[in-house]
Amino acid sequence: MKRFLSGNEALAEGVRLARPQVISAYPITPQTTVVERLAEMVEEGSLEAEYLHVESEHTALAAAIGAAATGARTFTATSSQGLLYMAECLTYASGGRFPIVMANANRALALPWNIYGDQRDSLSLLDHGWIQVYAQDNQEALDLALMAYAVAEDERVALPVMVCVDGFALTHTYESVDAPEQDAADAFLPPYRTDNRFNFEEPVSIGYSAGPEHNRFYAYHHHQDMRAAEAVVPEVEARFAACMGRRYPGMVEKYRTEDAEVVMVALGSAAGLVRTVVDALRERGVAAGMLRIRYLRPFPAARIASALAGARAVGVLEKDISFGATGTVYANVMQALASAGVAVPTLDFVGGLGGDDLSRAQVEGAFDDLLRLAEEPVAFAADPVVFLGISGAEGGAA
Repeated sequence: MKRFLSGNEALAEGVRLARPQVISAYPITPQTTVVERLAEMVEEGSLEAEYLHVESEHTALAAAIGAAATGARTFTATSSQGLLYMAECLTYASGGRFPIVMANANRALALPWNIYGDQRDSLSLLDHGWIQVYAQDNQEALDLALMAYAVAEDERVALPVMVCVDGFALTHTYESVDAPEQDAADAFLPPYRTDNRFNFEEPVSIGYSAGPEHNRFYAYHHHQDMRAAEAVVPEVEARFAACMGRRYPGMVEKYRTEDAEVVMVALGSAAGLVRTVVDALRERGVAAGMLRIRYLRPFPAARIASALAGARAVGVLEKDISFGATGTVYANVMQALASAGVAVPTLDFVGGLGGDDLSRAQVEGAFDDLLRLAEEPVAFAADPVVFLGISGAEGGAA
């Protein structure tokens, strides 16, 4: 059924279709309307769930962990400083192997205080053991909210999933989306069943400690099961396509990369703008392409390296900076290229910080830099980081 929904409303609709049994809610901009809409659904009876309005983001995730430990399907949502406040609980959720789904409305971090969207919040927490997936538009946000449970609850994975949606660019922007019927959603996602729960008949230990002689085994299996998700995702998406008729490209999306000489790597909603610029460049005879990373954890290194291997220059466009180094996405992409032995000149384009607009002119300028880099690799040898929209910053694309 076609509906006109904001990104937050689309997320809430996807969550409703997944039939969570417990929702722990604490509002924070720009995530607030996700949990507000879910509260309305519970009140009107279109969603049967326990709705917990807690006193902080930390408690929101702690409550979700407690509910998941009883075997319940759970959901929560957060953003920015709220996600950082949850940081202590993130590793408890992932280490406890609780398949919680959490929406994160990507937003800048303080200071300066800022309510607008960049991706520094989730990218700063990549090492906390959660699967991270980034939506490009509101349709994908809705679908990912549903598919995330299928990935998280797969016994080969059993890990929590963070569905990341760009603050305001998606959360408060309205688009026409196709909302599945509940029967189709039920056919895709069966009720949750797990042995990883409190059981009074056969008691188990949850929230245990492990010394040096055992701890490494937990870390090893956590890592292996995270990597297993890379095979589970396409299986889940194939089942989703069979039930809903919509197909997704797996861990990464390749757009006109097969013969591309210059390729821009993108994450989240910025991919739509990059795709438009790629099409315009192709019309001018420029062999441009885009690689959209959908899942940043597990990191699809081999797929990324394979897609970029034939390029003469590669750029990464990201709303993030690891101060004193490069952007986090760039660092991951460079690791993928190095591990595969792919030698290609690269640049890191940092823009959209604090909700600053990424303009078409900036992206076109970034591609101009890549074309120059392909011809003159030494032109940017001093620093691979180019800050978009800052006159006089290193590199071009100002």
